[in-house]
Amino acid sequence: MAGQAEAAAAKGKPEAKQSLTFVLVHGAWVDASFWDETAAEMRKMGHTVYTPEYAGHGGDKNTQVTHEQVTKSVADFIKQKDLHEIILLGHSFGGSVIQKTAEQVPDRIKLLVFFDAFVPLDGQSVADQFPAPVQELFGNLLKTSGNNTIMLPFSLFRDVFVNTATLEQAQSLYRKVIPEPAGPAFQKLDLKKFYSLQLPKSYLFLTEDAVLPQGASGWHPGQSSHLGMFRYIEGTGDHMTTVHTDPREIADKIVQASRD
Repeated sequence: MAGQAEAAAAKGKPEAKQSLTFVLVHGAWVDASFWDETAAEMRKMGHTVYTPEYAGHGGDKNTQVTHEQVTKSVADFIKQKDLHEIILLGHSFGGSVIQKTAEQVPDRIKLLVFFDAFVPLDGQSVADQFPAPVQELFGNLLKTSGNNTIMLPFSLFRDVFVNTATLEQAQSLYRKVIPEPAGPAFQKLDLKKFYSLQLPKSYLFLTEDAVLPQGASGWHPGQSSHLGMFRYIEGTGDHMTTVHTDPREIADKIVQASRD
């Protein structure tokens, strides 16, 4: 009887919360502060969260940076902190960064999460994933920059990257946008090793994200399908607004994509 009572009591107990270790990798036109609000919410939930900066961003003003240098920044951070069993998440361009980082430190990774992220196939670049008109626009902006960067015009940023924001919110967020070193996005990537890795993967898609066209060629299933087998998590929001305006919801979705 005592054993049955203990079992019944155990069934009534709430499930123990899983404490996870996250490394969040930002995308283009921003720096690591992109994660400030979301990381704070995740820490309140009891998780350990790191938001490394990578080459060509933050205090590094090198506009000639390569994709290898960007990836090395993240891999070195993970090794220097001696992190293990991590959830490695990449947002947008950061998807390609976590692909290449995973090749360097696969034994330290528990799960990869692609958050509205580009997932190039072997031999492709991130820029290859853009629709043709966007490729042409970015090519022209690159030519006229004079320093190998691409700066988002406000009209494109407002209509596509922060489409759910108010005008006031969009203007505030645009003040944080930085010119993006163009080289890494146009580099063709050798991803044979990545696609041979047997690491668990999740794809988190926000349904109002308009950076890629909605439908077959968009984030999901266009980019997500490159992963093969993956856990799919869906939320609402756009590409750059929601992490700031509703960080708790984003934190919940990231954890949902990452828990056992």
